[in-house]
Amino acid sequence: MIVRISRGIYPPSRHAEFTARMTAAGKTLIPAIQRLTGCVSYFAATDEMSSTMVNVSVWETLEQAQAMTTLPEMGALAKEFMALGAEFERPIINYSALWQIP
Repeated sequence: MIVRISRGIYPPSRHAEFTARMTAAGKTLIPAIQRLTGCVSYFAATDEMSSTMVNVSVWETLEQAQAMTTLPEMGALAKEFMALGAEFERPIINYSALWQIP
């Protein structure tokens, strides 16, 4: 199993806007991600205290996790967020899971 974590930071004064946009993004991202093979679980979240957002996903294999890098819907959303002032940590890390709680 692979745990993929993408993290971004946004201007603190725009938390409500980023949270609303992350929520709305599910309409296009959920179907796009579901078309990929190997996705076990996916979470999108924001945190007001740190002005950060994360996408955390679990995949069966590294190759399947890396398919996220070429997902057009995700690329378009990243550009939109950057235009609004977000900065993303790069590279995105794909962690090999050591254990889990089902």
